[in-house]
Amino acid sequence: MSDLSVVIWCFVIVAVVYYWWRALQSKAVALGWALRHCKEMDVQMLDQSVYLRRLWFKRNSRGAMALWRAFYFEFTATGEDRYTGRVIMLGRRVETVQLDPHRMH
Repeated sequence: MSDLSVVIWCFVIVAVVYYWWRALQSKAVALGWALRHCKEMDVQMLDQSVYLRRLWFKRNSRGAMALWRAFYFEFTATGEDRYTGRVIMLGRRVETVQLDPHRMH
């Protein structure tokens, strides 16, 4: 194995670990926002988790490329029906938290 291939493999491993670490941080931020928003809207978040459903590259307000992530979660207002909510992030910033239309109790 040449020295260059070792350097390339080390770079790839470091990049994957960095992406994984940042993805875990983003997921934790999205979960916190989802929990807070559900509490403010007086609905119950189900499963206490979010999952990444969409991932894309978009430009932020400064024009720099950033990862756009859409985390989804489920909630209920009555205890009977399940609805979907979303936390949209661009880079490290939360852009919006959305809840699908739902019945109120």
